[in-house]
Amino acid sequence: MIGGIGMPELIIILVIILIIFGAGKLPEIGAGLGKGIRNFKKATAEAVDESGENKEKIEQK
Repeated sequence: MIGGIGMPELIIILVIILIIFGAGKLPEIGAGLGKGIRNFKKATAEAVDESGENKEKIEQK
């Protein structure tokens, strides 16, 4: 369960997205979503590094 969203809800959302965008656009949407998540994680990690909280963990490795 992801934040109160179960499997039936996810399936319904995916079907609606498929109807709206069509099967041809799904790879583009997935790639864009993946890039967005990757950039968000990178920015979050950089912000933590700048604050000094994560530097101790890096030095221990």
